[in-house]
Amino acid sequence: MLERIKATFQYFNEAVPFRLVPAIIATLALFTLLLLPTPEGLTPKAWGLVAIFLTTILAIILKVMPIGVMAMMAIVIISLSQVTATSSGGAIADALSSFSNPLIWLIVASILISRGLKKTGLGSRIGLLFVSMLGKKTIGIGYGLAFCELLLAPFTPSNTARGGGIVHPVMRSIASTFDSDPEKGTQGKVGTYLALVNYHSNPITSAMFVTATAPNPLVVDYVARATNMDLHLSWINWALYMLLPGLACLLLMPLVIYLISPPELKSTPNAVEYARSELHKMGPLSPKEKVMMGTFALLLLLWANVPAMIFGPAFTLNPTVVAFLGLFILIITGTIDWDDVLSEKSAWDTLIWFGALVMMAEQLNKQGVITWFSAGMQSAIASSGIGWEAIALILLLVFVFSHYMFASTTAHISAMMLAFLTVGAQLIPGEYIVPFMLMMAAGSAIMMTLTHYATGTSPIIFGSGYVTLGTWWKVGLIMCVLELILFGVVGSTWWKVLGLW
Repeated sequence: MLERIKATFQYFNEAVPFRLVPAIIATLALFTLLLLPTPEGLTPKAWGLVAIFLTTILAIILKVMPIGVMAMMAIVIISLSQVTATSSGGAIADALSSFSNPLIWLIVASILISRGLKKTGLGSRIGLLFVSMLGKKTIGIGYGLAFCELLLAPFTPSNTARGGGIVHPVMRSIASTFDSDPEKGTQGKVGTYLALVNYHSNPITSAMFVTATAPNPLVVDYVARATNMDLHLSWINWALYMLLPGLACLLLMPLVIYLISPPELKSTPNAVEYARSELHKMGPLSPKEKVMMGTFALLLLLWANVPAMIFGPAFTLNPTVVAFLGLFILIITGTIDWDDVLSEKSAWDTLIWFGALVMMAEQLNKQGVITWFSAGMQSAIASSGIGWEAIALILLLVFVFSHYMFASTTAHISAMMLAFLTVGAQLIPGEYIVPFMLMMAAGSAIMMTLTHYATGTSPIIFGSGYVTLGTWWKVGLIMCVLELILFGVVGSTWWKVLGLW
């Protein structure tokens, strides 16, 4: 009997596509949460949604199954449990609602566009050019990617388009030049390091300019409302206030990542000569490379809203519309074909798992969970009697680290930021309001570092396979804390010099 049970267990363990022990842990966590009393202020269905969301994140962390399967599990459970609706039809409509979200399709289109760089050879050419200029050291290439992000940031309102659609294909091409490929198991050569630098440049540059990411104008509005219009951040003021702390973060970030996630190839003394000889072999640009270059130039101009600047707001185009235009151009010119689109597994995998996480974050907001959390936080702080310094720190840290519950910076800022700024404006002395507001503004971008679903850029880079989930979360937490400290120390000193407090 014992042998039969053992054989059954062995078969089950080999046949079923999930890791049994982590699956048991995640299941126990779900039932434990569901058995807890519903917190005051939440409905039972809202608490059930919280339990499903937290269990999904736990299952992803424990690697119960591939992340896409975990996302599908969440969709199934939400649909069956009907925690968002009163019928299975309404529940499945809610569970699938985010797949019409333009941000998600911007991510998919950006991944598909990047395929053209590889197919045409333009990506290899760009990679070789970077290597020929900075390739003696891997860290030098990292700084090159960070500098590229900084140059593009003031003109690219979509951080997803910038980090995922423009810089990431270049990063992948550079990694390929060194034969660093997740499919070959060689991502550790340089690819993991460069992918992390590629990603962590994105939140820093997003914090440096109002026009570097879509939610920043909303932050400007909330800061003005919380301070009764006493502090209204213009484009030039934001750039000036964030300049020094942003540059400090950008200068330290490639070095810190180099120390905590070092590349296997640190020195590449022959890389410059190799790159130059390969560029010579490639010869002049091919017609398809020229089409690819022209498409990228068009995308950059449209993502930077140049037509709107020249001809007026009527010519403003949504970033997702621009991405689909670029993808369509590549297809109709034969630069890539429909089979390329269909075979790009990472794009469709990202569509499923990121769509599910966005859906749950949106439903948490609709079910009142985020409002409940913010109100509880506000009440607890107001009645605690602690000093204003602790209040400021708690508000900042809770706001930033609550981003673990969000798959969109815009959704997070819309749901929570005004409440936190208002509490701060009421409880912090007037002479310290400005540095608090600026730290919150910086934190609204820095929080993107935390997870692989934190913003639109993260699933593109994470989906390319260069960085494991554990490494992503570890480096994300370290960089988040470090950047908050740098903005707190360097930023507050800089703001003091500027006479802001």
